[in-house]
Formats: sequence, C-alpha cells, structure tokens
Amino acid sequence: MNIVKKVSLPVLTFVFAWIGAQSTFNTDWQWYENLNKSELNPPSFVFGIVWPILYTFMGIVSFLQAKILFRPFIVQLFLNGAWSWIFFVFQLPELALLNILILIGINTEILRLLKQERAYISLLLYTPYVVWLCFACYLNASISILNWTRKKTISRPRYSFST
Repeated sequence: MNIVKKVSLPVLTFVFAWIGAQSTFNTDWQWYENLNKSELNPPSFVFGIVWPILYTFMGIVSFLQAKILFRPFIVQLFLNGAWSWIFFVFQLPELALLNILILIGINTEILRLLKQERAYISLLLYTPYVVWLCFACYLNASISILNWTRKKTISRPRYSFST
C-alpha cells in the first residue's frame, strides 16, 4: 500500500472528527437537555474527554492497518461523522440509532479483521471504540424509548441548508 493511502486514513479520521464536532455549533441544546435520558447518561464533559482519545487510537490503528481496513474504515468514518448531525442537529434519535447499529456492525467486522491478521496491538487499541459505540447505542436507544411519546413539535432544528 502506498504511503499516501496509509497517511490519508489518520488524516480522514481527524477530518471526520472535526465534521462531527461542527454539529455542536448547530445544535439546539435546550432540546437535548429537555430529553428524558438514562440514569447512566454521563455528564457532557465526559464526551469531550473520551472522544479525542478514541479518535487518536482510531488514527493509529488506521495507519498501522490501512492495507486491510481502508474501505470499511472510510465507511465507518462517514457514519460516525454523520451521527452527531443526525441526532443533535436534525433531532432524529431513531435514525441515529439505526446509524449507530450499522456502525457497530462495521466496526465489529473491523475487529474480526484485526484478529484474523493477528494485529493484537491494533485490536487492543480499537476495542475501546467499539465498546464506547455499544454504550452510545444504549444511550441513544434509551433516549428514543424514553421520549417516544413526546411530540416532534417541541423544538425545531435550527440548522438549515439554505442561508
């Protein structure tokens, strides 16, 4: 695999992290704060600690294992970056739940590929991301279930593609 492809995955990892983070500027935080959430929902600052660590591990693994992960990794990056927009900006927790279930499936396959290649260090670095996705899926599902009867008209997304 050429060096450009190998370096592009870690770069794309942080580009998609940035794209996902941009959703915070277009989020109606009052909508989110008013949602019923699981008792296991951590304080907001925890996400700001966990995600940079996970993205760093993802970048390292993508560089080390670019040859075997290139295509599924790009797909999962796109879905990961889209999740924040779907959930927070467009306020569609059920669609975000579908997104994260697909993410878990793709990333479970990535774990299988890493194990198959006996890339144990990469497997060790990548596993926390998949575990966190499972926890995030639980949080997302909890919000979807606990707010199922709420009217969709409580708040409208502030983000619009037209200016």
